[in-house]
Amino acid sequence: MDAQMDTGSLAGTRRWSVILGLLATVSLVAGLWMIFFYAPTESEMGVVQRIFYVHLPSALVAYLAFGIVALCSLGYLWLRDERLDAIAVCAAELGVIFTTAVLTTGPLWGRIAWGAWWVWDARLSFTLLLWFIYVGYFILRGATENPERGKRFAAVLGIVGAVDIPLIHMSVQWFRSQHPKPVVLKPEGPSLAPEMVQTLLVNMLAFMLLFFCLLLARYVVERLSRRIDATRLLRAA
Repeated sequence: MDAQMDTGSLAGTRRWSVILGLLATVSLVAGLWMIFFYAPTESEMGVVQRIFYVHLPSALVAYLAFGIVALCSLGYLWLRDERLDAIAVCAAELGVIFTTAVLTTGPLWGRIAWGAWWVWDARLSFTLLLWFIYVGYFILRGATENPERGKRFAAVLGIVGAVDIPLIHMSVQWFRSQHPKPVVLKPEGPSLAPEMVQTLLVNMLAFMLLFFCLLLARYVVERLSRRIDATRLLRAA
C-alpha cells in the first residue's frame, strides 16, 4: 500500500513538473524577447548590461535552492525522512548549476564594466565560497563508508553553508565593493526604467518556474533511483 501511494505521489509530482516546464518555457521566451527588444539599452554600460537580466535571476534562484537545502537538511536531521534528504540533494545540484551561471555571467559583465574578468570583491568572493561549500556537500556525502553518516555530515554542511547567503546579500553594504549596490529593492523605489524592472521581473519568474520544474523532475528521478538501489540490496541479501 505504501509503495502504491508513493508511486501515485511521484506521478503527481511528475505532472506538476511538466506543467511548470510549460509555464517556464513560455516565460523564458517572453523574458528573452523583453531582454533584446523591450528593455532600453543602459546609457553607461550599453548592451552588456543586458546580462543583468540573467545574472540577477540566477543568483536569486541559487539563494532559493540553498535555502531549501538548509531547511530540508534540518528536517532530515530531525525526522530522518529520506524524502527530505532527496529534496536537499536535488536542490543542491540545481544550486550549484545556478551559482555556476552567476559566476560565469558576472565576469562577462565585469570585463566590460571593470576592465577585468575577476576582482576579489567581497560579493564575488563570498559567492565563490558558496559554490565551493556546496561542491563540498557532494564530496562529503560520498566520503564515508556509511551512507547514512555521509548524509548526516552533508546535511550539517548544507545548513552551515546557507549562512553564507546573507553575507553575499549584505556584502555590498558592509564592505567596500566594486559591485553595484541594489537598484531595485530600495526604500525610495527602483532606480531603473519601468521597462527594465518589468523585464527583470518576468525573467525572475521564468527562472523560478524553471527551477521548480527541474527540482520536481530531478526529485522523481532521485526517488526512483533510491527505490531501485533498495530493491537490489534486498535481492542481494
